[in-house]
Amino acid sequence: MENKKSMPKLKRSMTAGQMEMISLGGAIGVGLFMGSTSTIKWTGPSVLLAYMFVGLILYIVMRALGEMLYVNPGTGSFADYATEYLKFWWPKVNVFWSGIIIILFLVLANLASAKAYASLEFWFAMIKVVTIILMIILGFIVIFFGVGNGGKPTGFSNLWSHGGFFTGGVKGFFFSMSIIVGSYEGIELLGISAGEVANPKKAIVKSVKSVLWRILIFYVGAIFVIVTIYPWNELSNIGSPFVTTFAKVGITAAASIINFVVLTAALSGANSGIYSSSRMLFKLAHDGDAPKTFGHISKRIVPNHAILGISGGILIGFIINMIAATINKSTQDLFVVVFSSSVLPGMIPWFVILLAELKFRRNNQDLLVNHPFKLPLYPISNYFAFLMLIVIVIFMLINPETRVSVLVGAAVLLIATIVYLFRHKKDGVNNGE
Repeated sequence: MENKKSMPKLKRSMTAGQMEMISLGGAIGVGLFMGSTSTIKWTGPSVLLAYMFVGLILYIVMRALGEMLYVNPGTGSFADYATEYLKFWWPKVNVFWSGIIIILFLVLANLASAKAYASLEFWFAMIKVVTIILMIILGFIVIFFGVGNGGKPTGFSNLWSHGGFFTGGVKGFFFSMSIIVGSYEGIELLGISAGEVANPKKAIVKSVKSVLWRILIFYVGAIFVIVTIYPWNELSNIGSPFVTTFAKVGITAAASIINFVVLTAALSGANSGIYSSSRMLFKLAHDGDAPKTFGHISKRIVPNHAILGISGGILIGFIINMIAATINKSTQDLFVVVFSSSVLPGMIPWFVILLAELKFRRNNQDLLVNHPFKLPLYPISNYFAFLMLIVIVIFMLINPETRVSVLVGAAVLLIATIVYLFRHKKDGVNNGE
């Protein structure tokens, strides 16, 4: 097996600001724009507390990651321890070819350089952030001044006037967390981009501190506006609450604006997915856990073979989705099923981070004497977050709308684990162990 020390270094061409926006953009995706209606349906206005609760888990995970990255800011450190929206403007565009064009565009951006990827992701994230800020501002104008509501302020009564605050009880409250966790997943991109950012220690501390609070403000702020302006049990009848809120205050191009934002959110998700997955594949190749070819670096100092491999997987998935949509039109509407199927696999980095930090503390006590960014309430915080993630998975199994998704995710993880164990057992035999 190739020694980890021989792994070539990637170029530190990202700025701290780009790293921050990549982390922020990775966690603000289509889950907020398209998944908010489902979370509100399950638990009503108490979805606000659900977002805060999962935010607490996220805080623990990111502080644990930040503690380790501060000491070892390398690529893949934590591993150690859309097309339908183009159709909105151009309905005659062939879906297949528009999807191919998008994939090629993202591949070229990732192959160019880490800096090119970071610049693209920076603007994708900026578009989402600006839209959410505008949504919150416009929402408060409706709530306090009644603009777009006949001059009558909506006030806050919708938070409790339609069946109470906890309309779905404890069960519904935990049901909503499956989508919320999926919405937050991606923030750990900070751990992967750490290997390609200048002055990483300073950037890591700044990014972890600021990104967490910004995400909570954006998510909780946007959801607060939605459940305050509109009765939670009528959201399914108004279409997108983001579109409706913009339209309320007289922005007639609301549908086009939000459609553009959802498109960039999808592009951002695919873009960050290619980046993070290719870096992970690159590192696995150098650890002997993936074909060696994926460890190749181009003249532009990017893992080009890994990027092409991951992009090829996305292309296959896109083709399969096209075939499935042709056979069964209803598959295009199964957002909850498709989105929640990624939640359990997406939790794995969080589980790994929490467990790795426990061992990191035990093995590096000397490094932690003057460490400025330690995880608070260790190890209780680790165990609490770990337990709550397991509870969320259990409720995903209880919920009939997410049960199949979590079982599919579990099956994928099981197969991957068996392949890993078989491969390493074979390596052990070959090495005479």
